[in-house]
Amino acid sequence: MNRRKFLHTSAGASLLPLAVTPASLAAAAASSNETTPLSASVDAPLAASAAGRERLLLDFGWHFHLGNADDPKQDFDYGLKGGSWWKTGLMFHPARPDFDVSGWQAVDLPHDWAVALPFHNDPVLTTHGSKPLGRKYPATSIGWYRREFNLTPADRGRRLRLEFDGVFRNCMVVLNGCFLGRNLSGYAPFSFDITDFAHYDGKNVLVVRADATESEGWFYEGAGIYRHVWLVKTHPLHVPQWGVYTRAKVSRIQGGHGAAELELFTEVENAGPKAARAEVVSLLRDPAGKVVARRRSSVQLRPWSQTTVRQAARLARAELWSVETPHLYQLETTLEHAGRAVDQLTTPCGIRHIRFTADHGFFLNGRHVELHGMCNHQDHAGVGSALPDRLQYYRIEKLKGMGVNAYRTSHNPPTPELLDACDRLGMLVMDETRMFSSDPEGLSQLSRLVRRDRNRPSVVMWSMGNEEWFVQAKPLGERIAASMKRLIRRLDPTRPATQAMNIPSMWGHGVSHVDDLQGFNYGGAKPMDAFHAKFPKKPCFGSETGSTVSTRGEYVTSKKLCYVSAYDVNRPPWAQLAEQWWGDIYAKRPYLAGGFVWTGFDYRGEPTPYGWPCINSHFGQMDVCGFPKDDYYYYQAAWSGHPVLHLFPHWNWAGQEGKPVNVWVYSNLDAVELFLNGKSQGRQDVVPNQHLQWQVAWAPGRIEAVGYKNGSRFMTAQRETTGAAARILLRPDRASIAGDGEDVVVVEAHVLDSAGRLMPTADNLIQFEVSGPGHIIGVGNGNPTSHEPDKASRRKTFNGLCVAIVQARQAAGALEISASSPGLRSAAARVNVSAAVSRALI
Repeated sequence: MNRRKFLHTSAGASLLPLAVTPASLAAAAASSNETTPLSASVDAPLAASAAGRERLLLDFGWHFHLGNADDPKQDFDYGLKGGSWWKTGLMFHPARPDFDVSGWQAVDLPHDWAVALPFHNDPVLTTHGSKPLGRKYPATSIGWYRREFNLTPADRGRRLRLEFDGVFRNCMVVLNGCFLGRNLSGYAPFSFDITDFAHYDGKNVLVVRADATESEGWFYEGAGIYRHVWLVKTHPLHVPQWGVYTRAKVSRIQGGHGAAELELFTEVENAGPKAARAEVVSLLRDPAGKVVARRRSSVQLRPWSQTTVRQAARLARAELWSVETPHLYQLETTLEHAGRAVDQLTTPCGIRHIRFTADHGFFLNGRHVELHGMCNHQDHAGVGSALPDRLQYYRIEKLKGMGVNAYRTSHNPPTPELLDACDRLGMLVMDETRMFSSDPEGLSQLSRLVRRDRNRPSVVMWSMGNEEWFVQAKPLGERIAASMKRLIRRLDPTRPATQAMNIPSMWGHGVSHVDDLQGFNYGGAKPMDAFHAKFPKKPCFGSETGSTVSTRGEYVTSKKLCYVSAYDVNRPPWAQLAEQWWGDIYAKRPYLAGGFVWTGFDYRGEPTPYGWPCINSHFGQMDVCGFPKDDYYYYQAAWSGHPVLHLFPHWNWAGQEGKPVNVWVYSNLDAVELFLNGKSQGRQDVVPNQHLQWQVAWAPGRIEAVGYKNGSRFMTAQRETTGAAARILLRPDRASIAGDGEDVVVVEAHVLDSAGRLMPTADNLIQFEVSGPGHIIGVGNGNPTSHEPDKASRRKTFNGLCVAIVQARQAAGALEISASSPGLRSAAARVNVSAAVSRALI
């Protein structure tokens, strides 16, 4: 679902300016199953400048320039006279209204400047994707962002707030030369009240200085304002950020329904000099839009104060959120003052029951559900860490297609739009903070995570950290975890707290005494069974498992080329193969609630088992573009519940005539028979969670797998020796996108032979061209050693495949994408760009 379509749903209503009218409230009352009528004291709505909440996107119209961590003159005089802290209103030369940005780059958000930097051979950079960031690279580790926007006198008297979903990293924010604040974390959201600093009669200048000289992780993290920025306007009497919280107690579950006892918590802030009385009106709409509960409460607030209003409601037959049926309710919260609506927002929420048990794992709505999970970092081909919202849905859809039902946000708070996709598509989430600490900064980051995400039905556990091997088994770590858990309990008592623990000898010590769930990172069956025997009442799951390494479409390991065979036979010393961790351990132990594989997608950095010139990981079940590797189909066969018959490798082995080739099949059918050029190579019964294997003397032609179910031929899969590369096929992931300047289409390029078969070893250079209302924002091919630029319009195919990510402009029309390559027949595809109004602040 693209952003524009999302806005037309009730879930997206909170992103738009809202107004309440007597007619709308009367209609809501009429459709409610409550018998008490709404108050008739609601007057006509106030003018927008005085009443309506506006949440405006500030993603468009920015300018960007690199600074310099070592040279103030190249850093716009930051730290020199007149360039920093001397006088209020004079901070940062770029914040001055007459500053010349003609030499700056025009950019839109989200933006990651690191992805456009050249690759650099330095061992200190290897785990970070070989991009020149850090103390050794001052000229490319500071980024400046500048944006102008206008306010009008009508905005006087309102409260104005800037909300940042994420900036990497250690940023300073200045408005009109006035310092607003810093934010250390590259992942935690943050905001600033700008009411006192705004100009209400014209231009405002917003400047952000991001400092990426330090890292928070050991993987590629990107750099810059890589998530959304918002301007929020409210009445002085309003609901503060993340100020609505719902929780439900579910009983009498039958099928997809249950009785629900709801608690609704609404924070109300009076940011004004006079006492005020507010009416809190809560309307709960079911997934069909019908009002199923309504509550009204009164509260008196002193000047400059805040309070929380608690309301309760009961639903006799609630529609429960699940992986298969991700039903979402909408809680509409309205504040009324003096008979007028002064604030309104809509909070998506879900009703479901979760339970972790020590002997039988996880239960969702009373039904046992194995956690078929994947860990993931937050970068993608072509765009680095600056993912357009649609790519979040694209990635979750790809994971769902594999049979995945759970996602770990490794190792940091995710972008909100990722969780939007999980809520709407049905994906369980292990939500993880980055900083394991009980100091003010660590608790602040944790608080922001929990407050932001606690309404999301997809989130089923809070993770306090990952592999804190230095302290996790010590009393120090236990004390830190206890303080963090106390904060979690205060903000959200409905979900368990956990931590991803490596090193089996440390399990059962330190933070294990605090965690509600024991998270195992790797380790074998013996230490897990020993832990379960010693702590029989502690629920357990695999917080990080697998770590098989493979390269898409490669079937011979080559240290020279930095490729790893795609068979499930390669792993680092600490890890397990797919069939080992799942087939031999987790699938056979009911007390283990399931696990999260490392990883769903390849990611930049950590090029295990290699170093330079390899620049991204091999851990994914898909490459960085989202093209499946062969192990993708192992999990699909084990987890999806759909018939699967996957045959590999390819059958292009010129020069290997007569030499043995290992042929594998992943299947969940009853039996499979393999044929080479029509001659049977034998039939084998399928063993659950294991592969089938034949050794075949190679000859050109065709291998075919025939799958049997209930004794009958059920489905087939083939691999053929192809001819020479002849033409290009373009395959957009969608036929229509929104012309809002944000939506994207992922366009796959396939190199085919004259018979229309994929060329599994092709490396042709594809030139992409776009005409109409769109432009290319990135390209990729999944090759872990490719040093081609992501910000380009051409890319070599890797084993026959590459992609271009095309973003719509703020216009409608036919978007034409073409692809050409010397010696190949060109291809074209058309995508419709529908009319949409951008939410950018003009």
